[in-house]
Parts: sequence; C-alpha cells; structure tokens
Amino acid sequence: MAQVPQTFFDALAVRTWCGLALRALGRAREEIDAINVYPVADGDTGTNLYLTAESAAAAVEAVFEAHTAHELGKPALADAARAMAHGALIGARGNSGTILAQLLRGMAQVLAADSETPHTDGEGLRLALRQAADSARQAVAHPVEGTVLTVASAAADAAERTDGDCGTVARAAYDGARAALAETPGRLAVLGRAGVVDAGGRGLVAVLAALVETFTGETPRAVPVAADPEHARVAGGPEHARGAADPEHARGAAGPEHARGAGATAVTSPEIVAEVSDVPATPLDECADGPETGGPAFEVIYLLEADDTAVARLRERLDGLGESLVVVGGDGLWNVHVHVDDAGAAVEAGVEAGRPYRIRITHFGVGDVHTTGAERPPRERAQRAVVAVVPGEGLAGLYAEAGATTVLARPGEPPASGELVQAVRRAHAREVVLLPNDADLRHTAAAAAEQARAEGIRVALIPTRSAVQGIAALAVHEPERRFDEDVVQMTSAAGATRHAEVVVAERQSWTMAGICQAGDVLGLIDGDVAVIGSDVTATAESVLDRMLSAGGELVTLVLGDEAPETVADHLETRVREAYLAVDTVVYRGGRQGAVLLIGVE
Repeated sequence: MAQVPQTFFDALAVRTWCGLALRALGRAREEIDAINVYPVADGDTGTNLYLTAESAAAAVEAVFEAHTAHELGKPALADAARAMAHGALIGARGNSGTILAQLLRGMAQVLAADSETPHTDGEGLRLALRQAADSARQAVAHPVEGTVLTVASAAADAAERTDGDCGTVARAAYDGARAALAETPGRLAVLGRAGVVDAGGRGLVAVLAALVETFTGETPRAVPVAADPEHARVAGGPEHARGAADPEHARGAAGPEHARGAGATAVTSPEIVAEVSDVPATPLDECADGPETGGPAFEVIYLLEADDTAVARLRERLDGLGESLVVVGGDGLWNVHVHVDDAGAAVEAGVEAGRPYRIRITHFGVGDVHTTGAERPPRERAQRAVVAVVPGEGLAGLYAEAGATTVLARPGEPPASGELVQAVRRAHAREVVLLPNDADLRHTAAAAAEQARAEGIRVALIPTRSAVQGIAALAVHEPERRFDEDVVQMTSAAGATRHAEVVVAERQSWTMAGICQAGDVLGLIDGDVAVIGSDVTATAESVLDRMLSAGGELVTLVLGDEAPETVADHLETRVREAYLAVDTVVYRGGRQGAVLLIGVE
C-alpha cells in the first residue's frame, strides 16, 4: 500500500507510481513470463517489463537525488515526468518493454507540457492516458487487437468516460484495462489456444494498478492470467477471477522451461559487434496477425541517435526486412525493435539512419516451430554454461564466440541483479559459472547467483575483477570436466592474471600515485592508480613494464574506441624486444569505458 495517497499529479506522484509499478511487476514477473506466448514465446515479457520499469524508476530517483544534493527542493512535475520517460526509453527491453516506454513517453508529453493550466488533476490524467495509448499504437508498424495496445486503448476510453479526481480516473482506467485484458484470448487466436491472456497487457494492468494505489492507497483486486476457470492462475494476489477464453481450448501457458536459451552466438555488423543469445521461440507478430508458424530468426533492438526524417526512412526499410517493428522515442533519441532474418541488415539500416548503440541481437533458435512448422518440444537444458559481464561490444563478441552468454555493461551503467538473473536463465543450463568481471559487481552478482540457486540452477561465482581475468578463466573452461574441477581451474587462471587499465581522469583527485588533474592519463594496476601521465602510449608502456617486472608469459591488450591507433603496435614491439618468451594478443573492445585493458598471466 502506498504510504501517503497522492491527491494530484506532481513529481512525488510520479516517483511513487514508478516505485509501486516496479514492485507490482516484480511480484508478477514470473507469472507474466510463463504466459508469454505472443508475439514470441520466449518467456521474458515479465522480465523485460520489470527491467524497463526499473530504468524509469532509477531515472526519477536520480532527479530527486540531484535536487536534494543541490538543495533545490522538490523537482517539478515536468522534470520527473521527462526523467521517467527517458529512463524507460533507454532501458526498454523486448517488444513489451519498448511499447511500455512509449506509453510512458506519451503520458510525459501531456504531464510535462508547457501550458497555463498544469495537467495535474483528473482531466490531465485523462489526457495523458489517451496520448499514451495513441502514441504507442502509432509506434507499432502494424497494430494487432488483443495485445497490450488494445488494453491501453481500453484504459484510455474508460478514463475519458469518467469525471473526478486522479484516483477516480485511475481506477476507471484500471477497470477498463482489466476488462479488455480478460477479452484478449477471444481476440487473438494464439492466446485462446494457449488459454492465457496477453502477457504485455497483463503487465500494463499491473502498472495501472500501481497508479490506482498511488492516488487511493488501495491495492486493486488480482488479475487472472489463465482462461480456464478450473485452473486459472491469478497474479498479484489471492483473489481468483474468471477468464474469458473458451475453456475447451485452454492448454495452459508455456512455462519458462520452454523459453530459455542455450548459449550465445556472435553476430557482426559494420562498426558494432552486438550481444547475441539463443532463445528457443515461436515467433509470431505483435504487429501483424500473420501465420502462426514461420517467422524471422532474430530479434534486433538498439538505441538510435537520428533525426525524424532519417527515422521515417528507417521505418520503411525495417518494415520491409521483417516483422514486429516498433520504433519509439523522439527528440533525436529512439529505441528500435524488429524481428528479422538478416540481423546485420537491420543494424546497417540503423547505421545509415544515425548512430545505433546498445545493440542487442537475440537468436530465436534453430529447429523450432518457426522452421519446422511442428509443435515445439521442451528444450533440454545444457549441462553447463558461462555467463559473463563484459564492458564493450567487441568483448561481447569475443566472449560469445567462446560460448559464453554475455551481459553488456555500459560505461557508468552497471547491470542490475535482474539482468544477471535473466542471463543465467537465458543460458538454459543446469550449471552456470558466473563471471562479473568487475569488483564493484561482486554483491550484485552474488545476489543474482542466490536467486538463480533458488530456482534450482547450480551457480558458481568466480570473483573476476576485470574482463581480462574473465578471458583467462574462459580459456581453460572445459564443460566435460566435473563442475567443481572446472570452477577450480577457471578460478586459478583468473587469479593468476594481473589486470590493469588505462583511463583518462575526469576531475582532480587524490590517488595512490599523487594528485591527478582532469585530463591526466591514469594507469591502474589491480585497481589502484600506479602511474599518472599525459600520454596514453607512454603511460600504458610504464604500466606494462611494472606488471612484467614480476614475470609473465602472456600479455592481453583490449583496445577501447578511444585508444590511439599506434598503441597496440608500440606495446607489442616493447614486449617483443624487452621480454623474451612473452606472447601478446590484442582484441578490440569497442566502447568499454577504459582506453585500454591489460592482462598479464
């Protein structure tokens, strides 16, 4: 229950709503994942919605923290609403998360609008819900009824028929959405056959329930997720309610055991190597009610910096390449989602339109329904898998080629424990070795490991502090060994690898090597600043000499995008001329935060 029910829409109401929505989606996540059969039965809709809401809530919290730190008082409604929308946009995951981001953006467009009368009352909420539903529908290339779009429109319609304060309007929207959700199995054939309601719509109802709680302090009644009255599972509470589809067609939802991947595959495209995972699935189309067998092999998602004209051309091109096209955003920043057979072409289209980044490519699997036309049997779990956090797209490709399931950690944006748990599930193995590759992720990784163990997965956490230690561990990984022996060998290899990084100081600071100024080049060895310089190559050479003074057989260099073109050749020459019998390997890390990563083993 909300601590203090809000009476009108202000920044605190936005904050409260985001927090309650995140909690509601957290409670319902597994239920929503289990009923995820459309547009792709990959069992991750609840998780994707949760991660999207988590990003929105974090952005709002950051605004409040900034105002507190600078003694600016409470943020304005416009500031909180824009932060909510931006956070959801940059953190959107999957088809459902992308649509949720656009729904929140539509609401923010009304709540943050410049007008003589702020939209803080029931009338403002009605306008916001209508804008949300309309903008989400416009973002989908080929809208289909019986999906989250239908639920959003029903919520807006019900709100428009209601007069009153924010609490009254929110409850009307929730009731309208709940009724529309119950009807989704009868509006979309695949839902009716599975005997479940639409997963994305179920998630939206949870978000609207949080809105009701924000303005009334009351938690709405639970929501049925299955259409069979005798076997209906009800998410969000103990109260049972009747579904809407024909019970004769109810077969139960495909559970998460039928929707997790097994390993990872590298896919390359111009300028970027993206994180890719295999997820068995039954691709259908959120955007086109086409045949129920057949469908693209890949889901491609990326953020894109581009102008409106370029995005309009991109929509046309991607619409011709695949299905489930959703493009959300505006003001120069967009989130692009599409299902295609040619993942490289989808990324290339983004490169032509502007600057794509945070690219995720998911392979739906080979030999599933979309390739055979037959009903998909349960996928057997792999015996063992490796899940690794990596700091750049280049390393994501390298780790994926070695068989690891990767989680991309953007500079300044470490992954949450939920992302690591999702990656462990995606690995679809009985045993998982988890490599956090960052000392600051130790507690996050430990929390993820505990949650995965509670789900029956055997997880070993190797406390790698750098991606180069992860590379060393992965090099000795042998899935055929006993689990304990494999973990011991990987831990030993990681522990025997000293790690360093070369970075540029952002501000003046005290360090172990003295005072550095903004713009200085810092060489960190095993996490501590050891060298302060003005030149990347000279600093890197000094760091490398210090590391090799204690001996070594192999030097690993991982170059970031900002590394000088000549630094790798210079360091390789230095090793060859000054240190006999020491080999050097060089990798491209992409946008990894550090200019250079160095490993010595």
